[in-house]
Amino acid sequence: MTPRLGLKVDVDTLAGFRQGVPALMDVLEAHQVKASFFLALGPDHSGRAIFRIFRQRGFLEKMWRTRAPSLYGFKTMCYGTLLPGPLIGAAAPRLAPRLAAAGHEVGLHGYDHVRWHDHLLRLSPAKVAREIALAQDAFAKCMGHRALAFAAPGWQCSLTSRTVLADQNFLYGSDTRGRTPYFPVFGDTVTAVLEIPTTLPTLDELLGFHGCGARDFTTLVLSRLERGAPQVLTLHAEMEGGPFLGEFDRLLARCRDRGVEFFRLQDWARQLLKEPAGLPISPVTSQRLPGRAGLVSCQGSLEARPS
Repeated sequence: MTPRLGLKVDVDTLAGFRQGVPALMDVLEAHQVKASFFLALGPDHSGRAIFRIFRQRGFLEKMWRTRAPSLYGFKTMCYGTLLPGPLIGAAAPRLAPRLAAAGHEVGLHGYDHVRWHDHLLRLSPAKVAREIALAQDAFAKCMGHRALAFAAPGWQCSLTSRTVLADQNFLYGSDTRGRTPYFPVFGDTVTAVLEIPTTLPTLDELLGFHGCGARDFTTLVLSRLERGAPQVLTLHAEMEGGPFLGEFDRLLARCRDRGVEFFRLQDWARQLLKEPAGLPISPVTSQRLPGRAGLVSCQGSLEARPS
């Protein structure tokens, strides 16, 4: 069976958008690989993440282990606190259309990344709908049409957020960590939008964890691809598009040597939705993952879709 890998690129910050995305585009073009980019297009409030020290167990350890201050830079770490948060999408309005023109998928990664990541479960339905509407408006201004895909910041989702995605006619979401595509269940409610979860650990979770380096992470990804099932790897423009760009290039080269077939998430979603009745449903739970601070939304046990 041919190993298959979907590359999901989350763009959280202005620096990731301006510098990381073009760098990733160059490497992807060199390997003739298409990816799915998810953009946070509202204000960069990265500096406000510092308050997770008081709310999320493991946050300070993760910042130290990944050397986040040097990774993100002093200016980014001050946005939203000492410095006003610049609008990410407005800072480079031609970049998202360039991604699409190069054959990459372009979707939404929210509006205010930190607000969604830290406060989603406390936001009213109206405020959740407003976050997505603001992101759609920013997307439409630079792309000329609405986004079809949404990837939740920090893998944070809820019945409210998934209901809004359905109300706004999204094709699919990529909001959770899991094993296989499914329709999320919250309580007794089966939500209507297909979920394509991230199936692999991320570099920032494993970097420095029990001595894991970037090359060790590449080896882990390749070993998981040998299992046969399609995998989804989430990259971050600030990491793989920054100081770990060389290792990302190496990962793609090793994947090509092994005959890995790359796919865009949107293409897989359209294929799966040709027979939606055959797709499973699964509850969404909040769990801790090794190397990640706080709780994330995860796929629970699979169930047959009710007839």
